[in-house]
Amino acid sequence: MECEFPSVNSNKQEIKEIFQEVNTIAVLGLSPDPEKPSHRVAKYLQEEGFKIVPVYPKEVTILGEKVYRSLAEIPFPVDMVDIFRAAKALDAVADACIARGDVKVFWAQKEIVNNAAAQKAKDAGMKAVQNMCTMIEHAALNEGQ
Repeated sequence: MECEFPSVNSNKQEIKEIFQEVNTIAVLGLSPDPEKPSHRVAKYLQEEGFKIVPVYPKEVTILGEKVYRSLAEIPFPVDMVDIFRAAKALDAVADACIARGDVKVFWAQKEIVNNAAAQKAKDAGMKAVQNMCTMIEHAALNEGQ
C-alpha cells in the first residue's frame, strides 16, 4: 500500500499536550475483533482512562460502549477523532469533524496519510496527526515521565 509522506503533522510537544487535554475519543473504524489493531488501541486508551466512543457500521456495543454509525450521531462532545479508515476516507472525516464543531484533534493512525484532509482539519482549528499510533505515542509519553 502506498502512503504519501505526512507534510501536515504535530510534533512531540503537541502530542503531549493532546493527551493532557483530551478526554473523549471517537474511534472511527473500531472493530469488535480483539485481534484487530483498532480494538487493541481503543482498549489500551480505555484502560488509560479515556472515554472511548466506537464508530462502526454494525454492532450494538464494543468494549462496553454504545456504538454509533457516524460521527454526526454522537450526542455529546468529542475531543479527538482517532481514525482507522482508508486514507481516501479522510476528506469526508475532516468534513464531519468540522461540521461537529467540537473536535480538537484529527488523528490518522499508522500508515494513514491524507495531507489535504489534515490541512483542512488544521485550517479549521484542529491539531492534526498522521501516520502515528495513539497507543504507541501515549505509552512513549508515560515511559518518559
